[in-house]
Amino acid sequence: MRAAILYAAVPPGTVHTQANTLRMEELEQPEPRGGEIGVAITCSSLCHSDLSVVDGSRVRPLPMALGHEAVGRVAALGPGVTDVDVGDHVVLVFVPSCGSCRACLAGRPALCHRAAEVNGSGDLLHGDALLRTASGERINHHLGVSAFSEYAVVARESAVVIPDDVPDTVAAMFGCAVLTGMGAVLNTAEVTPGQSVAVVGLGAVGLSAVMAARLAGAVHIIAIDPNRGKHRFARDCGATAAGTPEEAEGLVEEATGDGVDVTVEAVGSAAVMAASLGLLTRGGALVSVGLPHPSAQLAVPALQFAGAGKRLLGSYMGDSVPERDIPRYLGFWREGKLPVELLHTDTRPLEEINEGLDALAAGTVIRRLFRA
Repeated sequence: MRAAILYAAVPPGTVHTQANTLRMEELEQPEPRGGEIGVAITCSSLCHSDLSVVDGSRVRPLPMALGHEAVGRVAALGPGVTDVDVGDHVVLVFVPSCGSCRACLAGRPALCHRAAEVNGSGDLLHGDALLRTASGERINHHLGVSAFSEYAVVARESAVVIPDDVPDTVAAMFGCAVLTGMGAVLNTAEVTPGQSVAVVGLGAVGLSAVMAARLAGAVHIIAIDPNRGKHRFARDCGATAAGTPEEAEGLVEEATGDGVDVTVEAVGSAAVMAASLGLLTRGGALVSVGLPHPSAQLAVPALQFAGAGKRLLGSYMGDSVPERDIPRYLGFWREGKLPVELLHTDTRPLEEINEGLDALAAGTVIRRLFRA
């Protein structure tokens, strides 16, 4: 099987097409073990979280087969897997919840303790890493998926069965971008009709949050990004206003008079988080979705919390329950309420993955999809 491998992190600003940052290589195709399935990847999607591993912002064990957002068809079943069939259409998700840890028992599988452990080590939920080069060198799994490949062995818990008629170019984005952005608004913030929402950072996650705010009945939806080229996408997704960070306070003031009820920060910057907190009205909530560098520190006036009743809410994978939320969100898509197709920039062959990294870093694409 072919897969895109990262052998060493490279600094931000690297031209990935010149550096050949991700190398397409032949790996031994593994067989699924107990509790695992083999999936023929039909379509994968490039996310900023992949780019964060590439530039070292998200520290992962290397070498690693990257990619965590994808759709495919079940090709093989490991021992004990009886609730899916070969040929089933599946969306892959990057937190394979164990079902028995403290977080899972509390109904928060996105925070599964066991999944966090194995995702950090490059292993799978049901055992050590399976990927090997022809010479036997271990290749780590990325978030239990490793989707920039022709084939993946994943935990059964990493796959959600979906209807056959959902196009791969739509389904591929539900495992991360849609799940995270929608969940931040509907699950974490629990936005209600008539509220006001600001979304800061208009990648695929932020634009999904804009769609969710419209779906939830927000009356003002203010989209913020320094890239003016993304403002049109935001309006198409449901934003009532869009502007740059320098224009954010003025847009919020014009819309609400004193601040928004919810701000979704989808950049991954401590400085942007601090600024986003300042866009809130009294009693408002800042939902942190982006992933800052581990060394980043947040400095804000402490009195904003007790003194103004503001809340800071972390949201990993949108506080989602994938088996519940992916079918629900697909239902919104079928009803025409969730225009996910707007996020799809184009589809390229997997051999162009390094060009995709460059385009994503430059902000010229929203979601570029790849076919092996």
